[in-house]
Amino acid sequence: MRNDGRLQHLVMWNRRSLSLLVMGAAACILPLIIGFISAKMSPTMSQQGAIVLALVFPAFIFAVIQSKALIPYTLVVWAIGPEIRRISDWMEGTYQSVSLLSIAPLLASTMILIPVLRGIHQAEQPLARIALYFAVALGYGSLIGVAKNGMGFAYDLANYIIPLMILPYFAVRPFDVRDIDRLLTTYANIAVAVSLYGIIQYLTVPPWDAFWMNHVEMNSIGLPYPLEIRVFSTLNSPGPCAFFLAGALMPMLMEKRWRGSLGWFGVLLTLVCLMTTLVRSAWLLVFVMLLAYILTSSSKGKWKTILQLVILGALLVYIVPKLPGAEGLVARMETLTSIEEDRSYNDRLDLLNTMLPTVIGNPVGQGLGSVGTGTKLDNGGDLGEMGIMDNGFIAVFLTFGVPGAIFFFAGLFLLAKKLISRITARNSFQPYARLGFAAWMGACANLISDNGFPGLRGYVVWTLIGIGLWAKDAMAERR
Repeated sequence: MRNDGRLQHLVMWNRRSLSLLVMGAAACILPLIIGFISAKMSPTMSQQGAIVLALVFPAFIFAVIQSKALIPYTLVVWAIGPEIRRISDWMEGTYQSVSLLSIAPLLASTMILIPVLRGIHQAEQPLARIALYFAVALGYGSLIGVAKNGMGFAYDLANYIIPLMILPYFAVRPFDVRDIDRLLTTYANIAVAVSLYGIIQYLTVPPWDAFWMNHVEMNSIGLPYPLEIRVFSTLNSPGPCAFFLAGALMPMLMEKRWRGSLGWFGVLLTLVCLMTTLVRSAWLLVFVMLLAYILTSSSKGKWKTILQLVILGALLVYIVPKLPGAEGLVARMETLTSIEEDRSYNDRLDLLNTMLPTVIGNPVGQGLGSVGTGTKLDNGGDLGEMGIMDNGFIAVFLTFGVPGAIFFFAGLFLLAKKLISRITARNSFQPYARLGFAAWMGACANLISDNGFPGLRGYVVWTLIGIGLWAKDAMAERR
């Protein structure tokens, strides 16, 4: 027994020594590589590269030392990356339609692969089955995409696959209750900080945000004047901002321990900022997530939660009409009661009627890189014909075709089955399973508006689902 203990200690010491050796080598070699590459770049590109490295390097350190700060840090990079890019462009006086800074969140999140590859042998069988379905869909979409869309497919693939790495990350990393609660509280605090800046943006419009709005040619975000802007805060447009806030709101509303440092005041700030984005699909997301969480809770918990939501709703009814520019906010919310007269709703119906024959007529699909931001890479920095797709189901079938979409939705179905089995267990880990299932329900419901599985939205969704799926197993493994 004593020899076994010594052997285990020796193995752990060797692993720690190897990690330190790798970090030391990286610290010596990276400056040389960075200096050589910088010498070949233009001053603008060199500056962007330096900022990207400054954002990515902490994530690399957290990944190597297996710190649980990795996920919170990458959430911060996703939240502030677009704002750093806007400030950089404003300081340079030149708008960059395609910038190195836009990939900083993806590169920082790629560091998740380090702990995943280190512990993937510990993952259980259901993860392998789920991963297989998504791998087939992504592989099929890549084959079609590389033939039709050039390098745009690689960017699109990264936006799908890197957020998906959250699932195996939680499967192999031991998080206890305090770790998960700390993660959710940190997410809430980040959302409150984003909300505070968003409210400032709504009231003042900082010059770097106005500079970006004047060059980006995106008519849907309003005008760069106080009270006339659709808030996007530190994110790159109102849609991702609203999704980021909505993803934090559900846990904040449901459990006191997930509410963040400012408690209910932080919840109110986040709700007000969400309203200034004027993204109504985000309210659908919040409603579906809340409904799923409440319906899967105990009877006592349901009534307490419903009472809290009623009180919060009454506060919003009282506060919102007194806010600056409240007329526009109230008018936008009132369209929810007369949706058939709303222009955006009718445009989405027209899009469905237009694109459905395209999907039926091309069951093979367009491949990765055909929908969304990836279309910029082969279109001179401008969004392509399907750069904006306000229907997630159409986006999935256009991207993966009928064969790939079948595997994609089958993977989602397996995730739902696993989450439901966690909920029915009725143990102390149930709130996390209910949170994951609520995120799954919200993301699937949101497909009627947008595809929330790649990019920032996917990072948020897979984080919440990963917590619900693997919290129990990881904690048991740790014990």
